[in-house]
Amino acid sequence: MATFLSKLGRLAFRRKGVTLLLWLLVFVGMGVAASSAPPPPADTFSMPGTESQEAFDLLTEKFPDASVDGATARVVVRAPEGTKITTPSTRTDVERLVTELGASSPQVVGVADPYKSPAVSISEDGTTAYMVVTYKVPAAAVDDKAHDALDKATEQAREAGLTVEAGGDAVKIEQAMGGTGEQIGILVSAFVLVLTFGSMIAAGMPLITALIGVGIGISGITALGSAFGLSGTTGTLAMMIGLAVGIDYALFIVSRFRAERAEGRTPEEAAGRAVGTAGSAVVFAGLTVIVALAGLAVVNIPMLTKMGLAAAGTVAVAVLVAITLVPALLGLAPVKVMARKGRLRYAVKPLSDRQRRRAAKHEAKLARRTKPNLGTRWARYVLRHPVVVLLVGVIGLGTIAVPAASLELGLPGEGQMSTQTTQRKAYDLLSDSFGPGFNGPLTITVQTRSTDSTEAAGAGAGADARTAGDEIGKALARTPGVASVSPATANKAGDTAILNVIPATGPTEKKTEELVHALRDTADDLERSTASRILVTGQTAMFIDFSQTLDDALLPYLALVVGLAFLLLMVVFRSVLVPLKAALGFLLSVAAALGAVVAVFQWGWLADVFGIDAPGPIMSTMPIFMIGVVFGLAMDYEVFLVSRMRESYAHGARPGEAVVDGFRHGGRVVGAAAVIMMSVFSGFIVEDNDFVKMIGFALAIAVLFDAFVVRMAIVPALFALLGRSAWWLPKWLDRILPRVDVEGEKLAGTQPAPRSPRESTLVG
Repeated sequence: MATFLSKLGRLAFRRKGVTLLLWLLVFVGMGVAASSAPPPPADTFSMPGTESQEAFDLLTEKFPDASVDGATARVVVRAPEGTKITTPSTRTDVERLVTELGASSPQVVGVADPYKSPAVSISEDGTTAYMVVTYKVPAAAVDDKAHDALDKATEQAREAGLTVEAGGDAVKIEQAMGGTGEQIGILVSAFVLVLTFGSMIAAGMPLITALIGVGIGISGITALGSAFGLSGTTGTLAMMIGLAVGIDYALFIVSRFRAERAEGRTPEEAAGRAVGTAGSAVVFAGLTVIVALAGLAVVNIPMLTKMGLAAAGTVAVAVLVAITLVPALLGLAPVKVMARKGRLRYAVKPLSDRQRRRAAKHEAKLARRTKPNLGTRWARYVLRHPVVVLLVGVIGLGTIAVPAASLELGLPGEGQMSTQTTQRKAYDLLSDSFGPGFNGPLTITVQTRSTDSTEAAGAGAGADARTAGDEIGKALARTPGVASVSPATANKAGDTAILNVIPATGPTEKKTEELVHALRDTADDLERSTASRILVTGQTAMFIDFSQTLDDALLPYLALVVGLAFLLLMVVFRSVLVPLKAALGFLLSVAAALGAVVAVFQWGWLADVFGIDAPGPIMSTMPIFMIGVVFGLAMDYEVFLVSRMRESYAHGARPGEAVVDGFRHGGRVVGAAAVIMMSVFSGFIVEDNDFVKMIGFALAIAVLFDAFVVRMAIVPALFALLGRSAWWLPKWLDRILPRVDVEGEKLAGTQPAPRSPRESTLVG
């Protein structure tokens, strides 16, 4: 592996013009393909195998005229203080709003007038009403003109003295990622790179190559979107992961190149050795990330599968960019910029006697001035106190992980948005006037058995769906936790009916989840007595099923990802214990990060510090995504740091010396990579949306725990305690595992040794 990649790196370095041209053609070609591709399909959400999805499919089939895919906006109106919605002057203003909403955009299909169904649309105290605006296009296709028209109509009603707020998927999200906080994170990343390399050119190289890789990956997703059903949001995870690993991979190779130059190797030799050693680590680190992302397929949710595979493809591009484009750019960079500051740079020319004396004097002076860097000093401290460092790290993370035992999963809703948004204000108005469960109605579908070909003929034949629906509604109304049940509405064929159940509690409350399970249990009993097929769905039920699906898939996903990564790391490090401790360390850091998220976002600790308006359940997708992202970054740090230790050990160093050598060369780079990722993720914490805050906080704190506690404290402490046993591998397993030579053991014999001052000409 190292020999092959070294040759590839040297080739890219020598043929830098051709390499750059090829990547430029790929970049432009993918951009042209993306710009000429058909528009990506709208976001679709499905959960095969769940009752909610089964009911949704039934509604699509039996109620074809219903706009199940169209976006909706629920506009809530409250009368001025001291009046009611039915007051003549207020009614005039509300009816004018209904008219304005209906004519606001060609995308609007219709507006439900609250005065035509006052029992449903007007609150009991008569102060509040709501109207549903239905669009003929999905939420993702609602254009800016329609958004602006909705905003204009509601603003005019406010000027008339009404309190008007709007919720629903047709309403423009007022807060989005990409704000000032994220920009600050990117600036901090650039600053850290400049400090790490001491050069704007060297610092800019990882950013440029990462952006090129992400650009190619996202363009590819856009170009293939129509053919493979990839929506506009499929690339969200790909962009986040691609940028993160792209910066890391380029950073690792550029850092190793500078280290090789500092040892006196020519630029081409340094590029070849950097790609052969650090590039090998990049390849295997990339494979672990790809495994983690592709493993999302086990969740059996098509949306997550597509996002995972798209992100995995972007990571593959980032790996190729790192091992080919980066060495080509190194060939274009000025020699003085890319060499380590304070080191000698040599060219192949004979030395005069005077130059030899100058070189020897300079080397002696440099040797006296050289002090152990921070990574070396830390590694030596850990080697002297391994038990203390290990106990502090494990107990500390274990304590922080305790709240994770109380983890409650849910999905984002308008009730968790900032109190300054119109969606949250509309949500609160409806809860206050119609009850907390009004924002999360449950839909019950009733299908008579006579229409179900899978059932025996004659079972309930001729049963009327509406009559059966009303009977079932009366039975469900007696279930504890039900606030009200609407009359049943049958389709044109008369074989299927729907009715709405309003819970007494809010959509994200635990009691609502218990109610869904209770209704389904009751429905099982009613199916036999009414000869009907009864299913419970609705957005709240779908969220509950989604959370349950993710919860059930979490352990299989972890087992798959950690198991495959264990095998990969065993091949890389030729050890059983090294990949074992890597996997256990990752699980410890993820548990601690989840504990911190639960404490802050579910329990409300430090809620004022982070600006959290409504602590509540943790977003269902967050643990899965966090595992994938953090696992990838953790394995990056593990492979790069430990591969340098393995390299030193394979070249004859004692176990302790190998640890120190790994930290001397890799500690600074891994620390810089971790700080960069933390700064980027921390930018999300200042956003208004609590769930965006949650993602940013979770990823930033997980990287902090994994990079600085696990990889830089627990890992070296375990190496100190295990000694040579850390590299133990059974002989029979050693014979079976393929040899990939990631540490560059064979590479040492294929490349010229660094030239001494007596063999070269001093040029710096």
